[in-house]
Amino acid sequence: MVEVIEPFYPKAGNGRRPYPLETMLRIHCMQHWYNLSDGAMEDALYEIASMRLFARLSLDSALPDRTTIMNFRHLLEQHQLARQLFKTINRWLAEAGVMMTQGTLVDATIIEAPSSTKNKEQ
Repeated sequence: MVEVIEPFYPKAGNGRRPYPLETMLRIHCMQHWYNLSDGAMEDALYEIASMRLFARLSLDSALPDRTTIMNFRHLLEQHQLARQLFKTINRWLAEAGVMMTQGTLVDATIIEAPSSTKNKEQ
């Protein structure tokens, strides 16, 4: 898949050094699989170590911001590569016996609260 996208991907030397293409591709896949907005994907990379590791980002490396994530998504859309990308990935996963469906991440926050007084009188 990298070979298909590489001709369109920014090269080093024109401004800020781009993130590795494979990293951005992995981030885009997670964004699609978990149905995350660009901002939510950025937040997830900061908060979920396993996502950083899947994207091949070390725990202390700089992370792509929401604009970088958005620009990569737009690049795929502009060159009509997203559909081809997921068709290929889904075929690889099916051959490996893995089925991917979209999901949603839910962030639960545990807080301390007083016990209920509703049933105390009984």
